Amino acid sequence: MSDFLSAYSIQSWLESCPQGYLMNTDYGHALGEPEPQAYLENDVLRNDALSTMTQLVLGERCALAASSGLINCAPDYASKHFLATQTLDEERHVEIFTQRMFDLGVKKDELESTLNHYGNPHLLKFAEVLLEKVDKGDFVAGVVGQNIVLEGMAFSVFEMLKAVNEESNPKLAQILSGTIADERRHVGFGENRIGALIREFPERKPEIEQMQKEMTYHMLATFAEAFSDREETYEESRRVLGTGEDSQAMWHGANLSALEPQEMEQVLADTVLKEFKVRLGRIGLDYQSPATPKAA
Repeated sequence: MSDFLSAYSIQSWLESCPQGYLMNTDYGHALGEPEPQAYLENDVLRNDALSTMTQLVLGERCALAASSGLINCAPDYASKHFLATQTLDEERHVEIFTQRMFDLGVKKDELESTLNHYGNPHLLKFAEVLLEKVDKGDFVAGVVGQNIVLEGMAFSVFEMLKAVNEESNPKLAQILSGTIADERRHVGFGENRIGALIREFPERKPEIEQMQKEMTYHMLATFAEAFSDREETYEESRRVLGTGEDSQAMWHGANLSALEPQEMEQVLADTVLKEFKVRLGRIGLDYQSPATPKAA
């Protein structure tokens, strides 16, 4: 437990995060880094950026509610300490992605209506499944849902978005770099803490695996809808930003710049599911395959 206390202490968080990779940043990016004009002047790119940011804000709001809600039901102070730092991480994520929506021209009094307009219903259902466990004070299921399923999904989504935006939007790429570092730490906590509790309470496995199955279904349905009917957006992006087959946005062996929307969806889903299976196996759970969702 001493190593656990040290790795997930407030002091460790201070040294690695606010005193580390976030030093000299403003909302996660370099001071004075502007939003690329293309996203402000082109309606297709702006709407696409707002849709993407909406899903990130909603996902991080869920993570904020989950991590803060798990503090009081955590069985030890080391876990409480870590979840306190994670709560601040998640609120920072909410703030930086919300700030980008403001940078894209959303007025503060229009934020909620914008989120309602672009929000994916399946992402909201994904959050409901997790927050139901948190509201019941179910620490084991809550941490699996939060730090393995939700954070595992976010980690891969952020990595993919960073790869896509590395050349065309350095500001967003740097924002995502900091969130990826946070998510890596969150996933590590989930694996290190929950494995012992699963072994202590093996009778909980079926219920937790069912939760994973439900969350995975809504995650895949979110992906399916996010990548459907995107051909116009992709073509406009390639025309305006100069991205395409000649660009190199490599991620997990695929050049994302050269892929069509459905191909990119498949790469993302395959990557997330592969990592889910590995992480769940490490904590003693068996991955449960959901039905295959279809885009609306």
